[in-house]
Amino acid sequence: MQIAKKTKASNIAEHVIYMFQIEDLIRANNLDINNIVDTILAPQIKDEALLEEYTNWYKQLIKRMKIEGKKEKGHLTELDEILMELLMLHDTLINVVSNKKYKLAFEKALPALKDFQHKSANSNINLIEIGFNALYSKVILNLKGQQFTESTQSAFKSIAELLGTLAAFYSKMKSGDIDFSNK
Repeated sequence: MQIAKKTKASNIAEHVIYMFQIEDLIRANNLDINNIVDTILAPQIKDEALLEEYTNWYKQLIKRMKIEGKKEKGHLTELDEILMELLMLHDTLINVVSNKKYKLAFEKALPALKDFQHKSANSNINLIEIGFNALYSKVILNLKGQQFTESTQSAFKSIAELLGTLAAFYSKMKSGDIDFSNK
Protein backbone atom coordinates (compact mmCIF):
# COMPACT_ATOMS: atom_id res chain seq x y z
CA MET A 1 0.00 0.00 0.00
CA GLN A 2 2.69 2.50 0.97
CA ILE A 3 4.88 1.32 -1.90
CA ALA A 4 1.93 1.69 -4.28
CA LYS A 5 1.32 5.27 -3.12
CA LYS A 6 5.01 6.15 -3.31
CA THR A 7 5.61 4.63 -6.75
CA LYS A 8 2.42 6.11 -8.20
CA ALA A 9 3.69 9.55 -7.24
CA SER A 10 7.36 9.05 -8.10
CA ASN A 11 7.65 6.49 -10.92
CA ILE A 12 4.57 5.29 -12.75
CA ALA A 13 6.46 2.45 -14.45
CA GLU A 14 7.50 1.00 -11.08
CA HIS A 15 3.92 1.46 -9.88
CA VAL A 16 2.47 -0.53 -12.76
CA ILE A 17 4.89 -3.42 -12.25
CA TYR A 18 4.32 -3.36 -8.47
CA MET A 19 0.56 -3.49 -8.96
CA PHE A 20 0.92 -6.38 -11.42
CA GLN A 21 2.64 -8.20 -8.53
CA ILE A 22 -0.12 -7.29 -6.09
CA GLU A 23 -2.80 -8.53 -8.47
CA ASP A 24 -0.98 -11.85 -8.86
CA LEU A 25 -0.40 -12.11 -5.12
CA ILE A 26 -4.13 -11.68 -4.55
CA ARG A 27 -4.91 -14.30 -7.19
CA ALA A 28 -2.35 -16.71 -5.73
CA ASN A 29 -4.28 -16.42 -2.46
CA ASN A 30 -7.62 -17.08 -4.19
CA LEU A 31 -8.83 -13.54 -3.43
CA ASP A 32 -9.05 -14.61 0.23
CA ILE A 33 -8.34 -11.68 2.55
CA ASN A 34 -7.96 -13.96 5.57
CA ASN A 35 -5.23 -15.94 3.85
CA ILE A 36 -3.45 -12.75 2.79
CA VAL A 37 -3.61 -11.38 6.33
CA ASP A 38 -2.51 -14.64 7.97
CA THR A 39 0.32 -15.54 5.61
CA ILE A 40 1.60 -12.21 4.32
CA LEU A 41 0.51 -9.18 6.31
CA ALA A 42 0.35 -10.27 9.97
CA PRO A 43 3.81 -11.90 10.01
CA GLN A 44 5.34 -8.65 8.71
CA ILE A 45 3.22 -5.90 10.27
CA LYS A 46 3.16 -5.76 14.07
CA ASP A 47 1.43 -2.39 14.39
CA GLU A 48 -2.31 -3.10 14.65
CA ALA A 49 -3.40 0.18 13.07
CA LEU A 50 -1.07 -0.32 10.10
CA LEU A 51 -2.19 -3.94 9.75
CA GLU A 52 -5.81 -2.78 9.63
CA GLU A 53 -4.92 -0.15 7.02
CA TYR A 54 -3.19 -2.74 4.81
CA THR A 55 -6.02 -5.22 5.32
CA ASN A 56 -8.56 -2.63 4.18
CA TRP A 57 -6.42 -1.77 1.15
CA TYR A 58 -6.26 -5.41 0.11
CA LYS A 59 -10.01 -5.84 0.77
CA GLN A 60 -10.72 -2.94 -1.59
CA LEU A 61 -8.46 -4.40 -4.28
CA ILE A 62 -10.13 -7.80 -3.93
CA LYS A 63 -13.57 -6.21 -4.14
CA ARG A 64 -12.60 -4.28 -7.28
CA MET A 65 -11.04 -7.38 -8.88
CA LYS A 66 -14.27 -9.29 -8.29
CA ILE A 67 -16.51 -6.49 -9.56
CA GLU A 68 -14.33 -5.94 -12.64
CA GLY A 69 -14.12 -9.65 -13.43
CA LYS A 70 -10.37 -9.81 -12.89
CA LYS A 71 -10.33 -12.85 -10.60
CA GLU A 72 -8.25 -14.96 -12.98
CA LYS A 73 -6.49 -12.54 -15.32
CA GLY A 74 -6.33 -8.99 -16.52
CA HIS A 75 -5.64 -5.76 -14.72
CA LEU A 76 -7.70 -3.43 -12.62
CA THR A 77 -9.37 -0.64 -14.59
CA GLU A 78 -7.10 1.91 -12.92
CA LEU A 79 -4.02 0.11 -14.27
CA ASP A 80 -5.56 -0.28 -17.72
CA GLU A 81 -6.22 3.48 -17.73
CA ILE A 82 -2.61 4.22 -16.75
CA LEU A 83 -1.37 1.88 -19.47
CA MET A 84 -3.63 3.68 -21.98
CA GLU A 85 -2.34 7.08 -20.86
CA LEU A 86 1.23 5.82 -21.25
CA LEU A 87 0.45 4.47 -24.72
CA MET A 88 -1.10 7.79 -25.78
CA LEU A 89 1.90 9.68 -24.39
CA HIS A 90 4.22 7.27 -26.24
CA ASP A 91 2.31 7.87 -29.48
CA THR A 92 2.47 11.64 -28.92
CA LEU A 93 6.23 11.57 -28.27
CA ILE A 94 6.88 9.41 -31.35
CA ASN A 95 4.34 10.60 -33.89
CA VAL A 96 3.26 14.12 -32.95
CA VAL A 97 6.26 15.90 -31.47
CA SER A 98 8.91 13.43 -32.62
CA ASN A 99 10.92 13.84 -29.40
CA LYS A 100 14.52 12.83 -30.19
CA LYS A 101 15.41 11.55 -26.72
CA TYR A 102 12.34 9.36 -26.52
CA LYS A 103 12.63 8.14 -30.11
CA LEU A 104 16.20 7.01 -29.45
CA ALA A 105 15.13 5.06 -26.38
CA PHE A 106 12.26 3.52 -28.32
CA GLU A 107 14.41 2.57 -31.31
CA LYS A 108 16.95 0.94 -28.98
CA ALA A 109 14.21 -1.10 -27.26
CA LEU A 110 12.17 -1.89 -30.38
CA PRO A 111 13.94 -5.16 -31.35
CA ALA A 112 13.52 -6.50 -27.81
CA LEU A 113 9.89 -5.39 -27.69
CA LYS A 114 9.17 -7.06 -31.03
CA ASP A 115 10.88 -10.24 -29.82
CA PHE A 116 8.82 -10.30 -26.61
CA GLN A 117 5.68 -9.51 -28.63
CA HIS A 118 6.42 -12.44 -30.94
CA LYS A 119 6.87 -14.75 -27.93
CA SER A 120 3.77 -13.40 -26.19
CA ALA A 121 0.64 -15.52 -25.96
CA ASN A 122 -1.30 -12.40 -26.95
CA SER A 123 0.52 -10.69 -29.79
CA ASN A 124 -2.28 -8.10 -30.12
CA ILE A 125 -1.01 -6.21 -27.07
CA ASN A 126 0.60 -2.85 -27.81
CA LEU A 127 4.36 -2.49 -27.45
CA ILE A 128 4.17 -0.42 -24.25
CA GLU A 129 2.17 -3.10 -22.44
CA ILE A 130 4.52 -5.72 -23.91
CA GLY A 131 7.37 -3.81 -22.28
CA PHE A 132 5.65 -3.87 -18.90
CA ASN A 133 4.84 -7.56 -19.27
CA ALA A 134 8.47 -8.29 -20.18
CA LEU A 135 9.83 -6.45 -17.13
CA TYR A 136 7.24 -8.08 -14.88
CA SER A 137 8.22 -11.49 -16.21
CA LYS A 138 11.82 -10.64 -15.35
CA VAL A 139 10.77 -9.88 -11.77
CA ILE A 140 8.99 -13.24 -11.52
CA LEU A 141 11.84 -15.16 -13.11
CA ASN A 142 14.37 -13.45 -10.81
CA LEU A 143 12.31 -14.58 -7.82
CA LYS A 144 12.53 -18.12 -9.18
CA GLY A 145 16.32 -17.82 -9.49
CA GLN A 146 16.35 -17.71 -13.28
CA GLN A 147 19.64 -16.75 -14.89
CA PHE A 148 19.60 -14.69 -18.10
CA THR A 149 21.95 -14.56 -21.04
CA GLU A 150 23.81 -11.35 -21.69
CA SER A 151 21.60 -10.62 -24.71
CA THR A 152 18.43 -11.13 -22.65
CA GLN A 153 19.80 -8.84 -19.91
CA SER A 154 20.55 -6.25 -22.58
CA ALA A 155 17.01 -6.57 -23.94
CA PHE A 156 15.52 -6.08 -20.48
CA LYS A 157 17.80 -3.08 -19.93
CA SER A 158 16.71 -1.37 -23.15
CA ILE A 159 13.05 -1.90 -22.25
CA ALA A 160 13.62 -0.61 -18.72
CA GLU A 161 15.33 2.49 -20.11
CA LEU A 162 12.45 3.11 -22.51
CA LEU A 163 9.80 2.74 -19.79
CA GLY A 164 11.89 4.85 -17.41
CA THR A 165 12.07 7.61 -20.01
CA LEU A 166 8.33 7.32 -20.65
CA ALA A 167 7.67 7.43 -16.89
CA ALA A 168 9.71 10.64 -16.60
CA PHE A 169 7.66 12.24 -19.38
CA TYR A 170 4.47 10.98 -17.70
CA SER A 171 5.47 12.58 -14.41
CA LYS A 172 6.11 15.88 -16.17
CA MET A 173 2.83 15.59 -18.04
CA LYS A 174 0.91 15.00 -14.80
CA SER A 175 2.58 17.98 -13.14
CA GLY A 176 1.91 20.20 -16.16
CA ASP A 177 5.63 20.69 -16.69
CA ILE A 178 6.10 18.77 -19.93
CA ASP A 179 8.27 20.09 -22.70
CA PHE A 180 7.29 18.62 -26.05
CA SER A 181 10.35 19.95 -27.82
CA ASN A 182 12.75 17.78 -29.78
CA LYS A 183 15.44 17.68 -27.11
